[in-house]
Amino acid sequence: MSQPARSALSLRQVLIVPYVALVLLLAIVIGALSYVAGSRAVATVSDHLLIETVGRIGQAVDRHVVGSGAVLEAVFPNGMPAPASIGSDLGNLRTRLWIATSLHIDPNNYAYYGNRAGQFIGLWRNSLDDGELRLKLKGDEPRTFFNFQGINGELHEASRETKVYDPRVRPWYKAGESAKLHTWTAVYIDYRHGGLVATRARRVLNAAGEFEGVVATDISLKGLNDFVSTLALSKNGIAFIVEPNGDLIASSASANIARQPDGSNKRLAAADSGHPLLAATYSEVRDTLASLKQAQLPQTRTFTGPGGQTIHAAFDRVKDDAGLEWITVVAVPASDFMQGVTANVVRTGLVGGIAALLAVVLGLRILGWVTGDLRRLSKSARAIGDGDLESPVDVHRNDEIGQLARTFETMQERLRTDRLTGLANREAFMRRLDGRVGRHRRAADIGPFAVLFVDLNHFKQVNDRLGHDAGDKVLTEIAERLREAVRASDFVARYAGDEFVVLLDRVESREQAERVRAHIEHVLAQPLRSVDPTPLGEQALGGAVGMAIFPDDGDEAESLMRFADHEMYTRKFGARGETPWADYHATPR
Repeated sequence: MSQPARSALSLRQVLIVPYVALVLLLAIVIGALSYVAGSRAVATVSDHLLIETVGRIGQAVDRHVVGSGAVLEAVFPNGMPAPASIGSDLGNLRTRLWIATSLHIDPNNYAYYGNRAGQFIGLWRNSLDDGELRLKLKGDEPRTFFNFQGINGELHEASRETKVYDPRVRPWYKAGESAKLHTWTAVYIDYRHGGLVATRARRVLNAAGEFEGVVATDISLKGLNDFVSTLALSKNGIAFIVEPNGDLIASSASANIARQPDGSNKRLAAADSGHPLLAATYSEVRDTLASLKQAQLPQTRTFTGPGGQTIHAAFDRVKDDAGLEWITVVAVPASDFMQGVTANVVRTGLVGGIAALLAVVLGLRILGWVTGDLRRLSKSARAIGDGDLESPVDVHRNDEIGQLARTFETMQERLRTDRLTGLANREAFMRRLDGRVGRHRRAADIGPFAVLFVDLNHFKQVNDRLGHDAGDKVLTEIAERLREAVRASDFVARYAGDEFVVLLDRVESREQAERVRAHIEHVLAQPLRSVDPTPLGEQALGGAVGMAIFPDDGDEAESLMRFADHEMYTRKFGARGETPWADYHATPR
């Protein structure tokens, strides 16, 4: 009778080998789960950050171009007939051009009008006080340039062109003449400063309802390029704005204009930018946009880029009713987001192997500790992806998982903090205000509270006369004054530009809120400490402070903000300011 084959392994080996294999397999599984959880967390956060960034670029474009329509309407309000001769209404035209170029002097500092008789009038604003009037009252004569100061300043002839300038043959005139509504010319290179410029134009009718001329305004796109170039992306991330045909408008990774051998300038297309990631990203976005409608944007895409890298990208299409259509794009290699996740997976496997050699219980406890933190990290990442920037990460470690957790916390803080002043930003303030309203509705806190809307006076003079670095110092100083002027329980935020908002968490009465407002106005009126105010003259900075009391002045966050904004406008400009409230409120600030 045959005997069954005996195992070549000892009993100890039979017990140990499967056990060690099982623990090692668990270590491998935990490592894989760590990698998947980390990848998902990073993907969630990266998509959210990319969408947020591309949205900021779209907002910058909107702020940059939206004022151009108001400029044209200020020169020739809808329904106002154009005179047959510029000379017959020269005074009024000059006044309206001054007002128009005051609305958004950066970037709309040049507005002009040409008629079918070949006459031309244009106003170039060098500053708030200085202007240059460009005028020709006969079709066959060259333009004369006049310098003056103030809206009604005396004209002083500065120069006269040698060549006859005929507005009727210019691209802006032809575009406005053929379009029934507002229209944009193609983006072009300005011969004076060599930068990109876009022109918005609109036809103007005479009293008989017939075409008489075209009013237009130029917009320098340098500000957009500067904004995109200074975006805080990752080490290898890029952002750019491009036309549908591929011509670059702004880019953080390359120039948008190339110098030719003959000394002329030529616009660069994304494909010719010399930046592989930019060219590959535009190609991916272009092919994807062809199948998407406006309502489906913004979108994110993951694709294989140069060198086989995985690239995360977000893009949107910016359009307006005058025919403008630009594409905003942000792209970041996945490796920039992953940071220490891959290294952490390797370390997790090593920890699992060591745990197998030391003790099962210790290994299981270590694995449970690691996976518990990863679950909390993944949960926090999902909350960030859903827009909850207040949810705590609640991971306290000193290894790579802790580093990643602190990175998420830093992301949360950056998304809700104004980088310049360190105050909360607009979104964080609106969330706090919504929460305060909600707390009142839940009867958790039925006491009234107040919202203060602060708009600095004459701040543009700081930038114009002292420079933008000085402007940043002033904003930082004002932020510190506001923090010190209110209680620790109150909430101060930078709303936009030179505007700040304060949530007075609890007030006993409107009189108490008025005292706080008066105190803040007094604090703002104090001499500047961060810069030398001498070049500003005797005009103190100061600020107008609007106030809204909940629930007397509004029972929603938006209505409270609108009421406070309107009251600020009234205190700053009076009941009827030069800019009507509707236009002022509609202007992005």
